[in-house]
Amino acid sequence: MSLSPIPRGVYPSIAHISPQALADRGIKLVLADLDNTLVPYKVTQPPPELIAWKEALRASGIELFLLSNSRKPGRAKAFAEQLGIPYQGHSGKPKKAGYLKAMERMGVAPEETVMVGDQIFTDTLGANNAGVTPLLVRPIRLAGNPGRYIRYAVETPFRLLGRRKPFL
Repeated sequence: MSLSPIPRGVYPSIAHISPQALADRGIKLVLADLDNTLVPYKVTQPPPELIAWKEALRASGIELFLLSNSRKPGRAKAFAEQLGIPYQGHSGKPKKAGYLKAMERMGVAPEETVMVGDQIFTDTLGANNAGVTPLLVRPIRLAGNPGRYIRYAVETPFRLLGRRKPFL
């Protein structure tokens, strides 16, 4: 376990993360951030592409688990229920406790788990700290919050380093 902010690959979107390639690496659980990773902020319905990806994961023997820091009451729960997956809201990323609790609930070890997220200082840092392989995707949409532009700009060097050592 390390406090490294460097992901194991940077992918354009979840659609570029192959369920079969994950299964071939021994992965049994995908922890996934919600906002700007699976869907844009404020989107309440899982789009067909996400449903298809979830089904491809399941067909490969991998479970999808929503690990969210969302502060909006019920957002993670409602989205996960529509998608038919387990969830954990208010996960406290980057603290490792949320990751460990999710893996314990699902009965898997860190080496059988990846975290898919869009942010270095929550998703990637927390995953590395918990011994989970962090996979970074480009944020779906930055519009609407000037702070996001600054945060993603600060993350750029780590994103570039992550491209050099992809997991898949």
